[in-house]
Amino acid sequence: MSEAQKKRVKRDLSGWLVFNKPYDMSSTEAVGKLRWLYGAKKAGHAGTLDPLATGILPIAFGEATKTVPIVQDGTKIYHFDIVWGQATSTDDIEGEVIATSDVRPTGKALEAVLPRFTGLITQIPPAFSAIRIGGERAYDLARAGHKLDMPPREVEIDALEVIAHTPERSKLSVTCSKGTYVRALARDIAEALGTRGHVGALHRAQVGNFTDADAVALEQVESIDLAARDALLLPVAAGLADLPEIRLDARQAATIRLGNPVLLTGRDAPVALDEAWASLKGEAVALGFVEAGQFKPRRVILG
Repeated sequence: MSEAQKKRVKRDLSGWLVFNKPYDMSSTEAVGKLRWLYGAKKAGHAGTLDPLATGILPIAFGEATKTVPIVQDGTKIYHFDIVWGQATSTDDIEGEVIATSDVRPTGKALEAVLPRFTGLITQIPPAFSAIRIGGERAYDLARAGHKLDMPPREVEIDALEVIAHTPERSKLSVTCSKGTYVRALARDIAEALGTRGHVGALHRAQVGNFTDADAVALEQVESIDLAARDALLLPVAAGLADLPEIRLDARQAATIRLGNPVLLTGRDAPVALDEAWASLKGEAVALGFVEAGQFKPRRVILG
């Protein structure tokens, strides 16, 4: 059987690929391409990344798709450029220029305004975003020429710092919660400085426990055979590092895999946890919670 034929065989495989998404590829396209390369029956991604953005797009195969919401809720780190003096319809380089300003902020002024954008802040998302309004995606309505009244949302900004600054362009790093729009952040920082601005480049450097250090480029995946590709996958448990781990013995794991709760014993056994994951010898068994000293599974992860 040829390598091309092998790729087309749908395989049951589970794990995470920490994909370094290239510029001008959508998240959906990335999933489709990698699912084909791996011949996987099931695949998904944890957190949409704009086509014009690069960086960490965690790709889940098989049983790892059950843990996608956990990874999506993880902290994000972005590196982004603000181009000063122009606002665009999309708040990035893809849109039309809709306003200009001759004001160019100093590095000192930029540093001084950043505390206003840390902590819990309110954003108005860009009109060109995936938010649903009346059942329709905002970007579809915006492209059709509709004037949108985007609902504000609260997001958490843990850290915001300047990496480099010039009069025309500045590079910043932001550590933030799920749901943060970096394009809105760039727009609002510029307006707070009495000017206009848009995102000129955007790179996601971290999603939850996955970082640039783990990232694999498309060219690397394409250049190796199927066995070597499989070796790039991280286990399902790699996406669960932010949750408390409940370690089971073989008997308990068998009970959990039938969907039944187990009583946790031992001096350090937790009595209550809103979220946790159960493991057997380091491998994920289930997602669930602890109540009255029992681990109760919500989603069983097949071995």
